[in-house]
Amino acid sequence: MAHLRDMGKIAHLPNRAVLGVTGADRVSFLNGLVSNDVALVAPGTAVWTAMLTPQGKYLADFFILARGDTLLLDCQADQRDVLAQKLTRHRLRAQVAVAATDHAVYAAWGAAPATHGDTVAAADPRLPQAGWRVLCAGPLAATGTAADYARHRLALGLPDGTADMEPDKSVLLEGGFDELAGISWTKGCYLGQELTARTRYRGLLKRRLLPVSAAAALPPSGTAILAGGREVGVLRSVLGSEALALLRLDALADSLTAAGIAISVRVPAWARLPAQTGA
Repeated sequence: MAHLRDMGKIAHLPNRAVLGVTGADRVSFLNGLVSNDVALVAPGTAVWTAMLTPQGKYLADFFILARGDTLLLDCQADQRDVLAQKLTRHRLRAQVAVAATDHAVYAAWGAAPATHGDTVAAADPRLPQAGWRVLCAGPLAATGTAADYARHRLALGLPDGTADMEPDKSVLLEGGFDELAGISWTKGCYLGQELTARTRYRGLLKRRLLPVSAAAALPPSGTAILAGGREVGVLRSVLGSEALALLRLDALADSLTAAGIAISVRVPAWARLPAQTGA
């Protein structure tokens, strides 16, 4: 069994899986399909990015790490096969191959992990406090659980795939992809870029994914959030009394409830809401 020196925590994330993208055109191929600049990926440096529909709506997000001549896509496990099919469909004449790998995915936080020959690690590019992504072909000694990591990311306000973003409906700026370094505004065209750019430059954003909490356990994901009887949002990731919620920006100052439970909204320090940017 491989080991990591960890004064913080490291947890296996069973809801994550890995795709490998190889071939001479791997960087340019992915750059035409995803929201971030794949050319920034290097050993020890990851990017977080998303693949969109041609209309600019969310399909999937993933981290990209590098190992030798392979780009490793740390993605949601139940999206891996569909994502591989979508990528392969866009291959055309590009010299690339897409295949599942046997890597397990771990998250580490609180202290930098030490890497070994069978591990690939990089800092989570979203926030310094987020920790590290670690991919390993064999098991690692975990010091935390997936639930521990969920609490950590909820405290930071970080989204987690389709638990928080709705395929074919969500737009990236609702999930904080701009502030969390999930979008390149300079790399050039990619699938779905037009709506993403228009939403930013025309100030069209009306909803945001934000952390919420309550004095009691919250109802399940999908529960409507009300303000004076008016539906203004919906709960997404829920863990006990903490959650992320998609909320109308014009309702953030209102008294909010979910299934009769009063909830309070917290705007993370990293988040820039339209009223704060003048959008």
